[in-house]
Amino acid sequence: MQLPTSYIDSKPMNSILIASSLACVTFISIGQLLFKKAATALPPHPSLMDWMLNSWLLASLALYAMTTIGWVWILRSAPLHLAYPFMGLAFIIVPTLAWIFLGEPLHWQTLAGGLLILAGVALASTS
Repeated sequence: MQLPTSYIDSKPMNSILIASSLACVTFISIGQLLFKKAATALPPHPSLMDWMLNSWLLASLALYAMTTIGWVWILRSAPLHLAYPFMGLAFIIVPTLAWIFLGEPLHWQTLAGGLLILAGVALASTS
C-alpha cells in the first residue's frame, strides 16, 4: 500500500497553526471546567429540564462546538499526526485551571505526568 504524497511530504506546522492548536486545547480545557461546573449545578436527581436549562452545560457545549469548528480549520492545513499531540497538553492545562479556578488539589504526580506529556508533545510535533 502506498501512502498519499501529503502524508509523506508533510511540512512542519507554521506559527499560526501552532498558535491555533494551542488555542483549541486551551478552549477544550476551559470546556472541561465548565462541564465540572455543570455537573455540580445539577440537583441530586436531575430531570431532563434540569439538564436542558443548565447554563454551565449550555456554555460548555457552545464552547466545544466553536472549538470543533476551529479544529477542523486547523486540520485543513496541518497533518493530524502533528496537530493531535497538542491535545495532550490538556492533561496539564485542565488540572492547573481546576486548581486555580475550582480550588482542586494539584499533586506532584499530576505535574510530573504533565511534564512527561509536554516532552511527548514536543517530541511528536518535531517529526
